[in-house]
Amino acid sequence: VNACVDVVLSGVKLLEALGLEPGDGKNHAVLNSKQDLKEAFSHFMGKGAAAERFFSDAESFHHIARTASEYPGAQLYVGGNAALIGQKLATNPDLKILLCGPVGPKLHELLDDNVVVPPESMQERDEFHLILEYQAGEEWGQARAPSANRFIFSHDLSNGALNMLEVFVSSLDEFQPDLVVLSGLHMMEGQSKEMRQRRLMEAVASISDIPTDIPIHLELASMTDQDFMSNIMHQQVFPLVNSIGLNEQELLFLTQSASGPHASLASWSGVPDVGVVSDILFWILKEHGKMADRASDLTRIHFHTLAYHILVTVDGHWGNQVAAVAAGARAAGTQACATETIDTSKVFLKAPLEFVTSQIEAPSKISLNPDEPVVHWHREGISFHFTPVLVCKDPIRTVGLGDAISAEGLLYSEIYPQ
Repeated sequence: VNACVDVVLSGVKLLEALGLEPGDGKNHAVLNSKQDLKEAFSHFMGKGAAAERFFSDAESFHHIARTASEYPGAQLYVGGNAALIGQKLATNPDLKILLCGPVGPKLHELLDDNVVVPPESMQERDEFHLILEYQAGEEWGQARAPSANRFIFSHDLSNGALNMLEVFVSSLDEFQPDLVVLSGLHMMEGQSKEMRQRRLMEAVASISDIPTDIPIHLELASMTDQDFMSNIMHQQVFPLVNSIGLNEQELLFLTQSASGPHASLASWSGVPDVGVVSDILFWILKEHGKMADRASDLTRIHFHTLAYHILVTVDGHWGNQVAAVAAGARAAGTQACATETIDTSKVFLKAPLEFVTSQIEAPSKISLNPDEPVVHWHREGISFHFTPVLVCKDPIRTVGLGDAISAEGLLYSEIYPQ
């Protein structure tokens, strides 16, 4: 239920177009003015670090968004995890997609013809997310970027309040879907704690209304509030969904929030250790997934990081995992390089060629075989399917890569009727 228009352009050029002069960098948790924007952009550009911020002043933001979207060379794309997953699934000509996010005129124009938007989801004004890019070595005043990255900001109230969730659930009766994909819970972090808690309870009530024979996939995204993550996991959302998709940042944050295995690990160094990752994935399904004595529907996790993907399933619920995890890996290589098929001259292998399957239990050691790149192992009624990824050397488009991976994996997954 999160959808917007991503406006991608040079950060320095936008700030100059707004008449701003370079000055000292300073971090702001919330942007209240153009001055705050200038300082925060300089601060993160000088570090070469990605950041995302909320811009509180609506009028000032709409002026900046208009300047950005009309700037020569600015690129406008479909944005928001839900809309991106919908767009990816819609490239399959046999699928019809129902999207309920806040959809304004520009977004409606950018969406694929196979994406159906109910009239209640339409807005007069688009929700714009501004993505200010900078290149390695680029300078603005005193700031010099050590690496290329981007600074994102928006004044997005509709996605933050999950405004379209009820519209979405009430549209399902008529649409009769084979699969429901949810995303956008992370957008609620901008709300006050009370508002967020109330809205989460309402979301849970809505999700509970979805007929139990329709599988539900939840796509996670970057979050910073451990209590909120813990709520989503423990008492509320995880037991209602059949499948989740996440990356290495979200996986580590999840285990830290709920004191799971390897929770003392502060951050990954280099390629995430396969044994550590699989311990955490195993724990999520063991503690929060569908087991004999637990009222939970969660039976599938699709984990993706740059170098490899793992699809983890509770036995007896899913089929075709080899094709599903391979399809996700293929989508990563083709979308990042913007090619129709994998071009071997443009990709390289970053995955470990040997690894252990656990850092806690007596592990088995696995060596990759190029002739059968998808590796399978088993642990107490839970199956793991691992594949290396052919990583793009010079990525052209990385926004929405995780969404494309999850969408493609779902397309090839077969759920057994229970």
